[in-house]
Amino acid sequence: MTQPLTLSSLPLFPLNSVLFPGGVLVLRVFEVRYLDMVRKCHHAGAPFGIVALTQGNEVRHAGAPDERFHDTGTLAVIEKIDNPQPGLITLLCRGSQRFRITQRSHLPHGLWVADVEQLAADLSVPIPEDLLPTATTLAQVLASLRERDTDAATTITPTPAQLADCGWVANRWCELLPIPLKLKQQLMELDNPLVRLELVGDVLERTGIAPP
Repeated sequence: MTQPLTLSSLPLFPLNSVLFPGGVLVLRVFEVRYLDMVRKCHHAGAPFGIVALTQGNEVRHAGAPDERFHDTGTLAVIEKIDNPQPGLITLLCRGSQRFRITQRSHLPHGLWVADVEQLAADLSVPIPEDLLPTATTLAQVLASLRERDTDAATTITPTPAQLADCGWVANRWCELLPIPLKLKQQLMELDNPLVRLELVGDVLERTGIAPP
């Protein structure tokens, strides 16, 4: 049994959202604590960690409660960076490996860093016949989004292999569905991609988005 890969002093970016492996994330960065962090990550070709907040706000305010966040998050790899004006950086990131925090520290200037162990990537599991409507409907939704905004950096053109994979289809639905943040976090943390897709299928069936 192989030991999990670990990262020390991984910078964290707590958000009111959940990043899934393979997902695309667009960020506008203007807080001093993050401007320096993303520049250093980009220069080093290193990721930072996205974690979902359980308390507090994405942007610090005087008198606001302390930030608290989940122990499990996802590495964000910077694919594109732009500096449209002084004090503002825009990022296009992609979700990579999930991780679990083993130790965290809050630095004096407000940045969170953590020691983490990376979690195993989803196994490639073919979509069973009864869940195939989740993939066909996802393909239709993604095509509609591409037609609506052809220039958007977040538009996705899936490959046949991706549309046949439980984890990939489940993750893209989790990003699209208007479900509570807590549920998205629970789905992201699931180790079994088939179970994740089954739960997504239940949501789609209840809402009438995908046929039973």
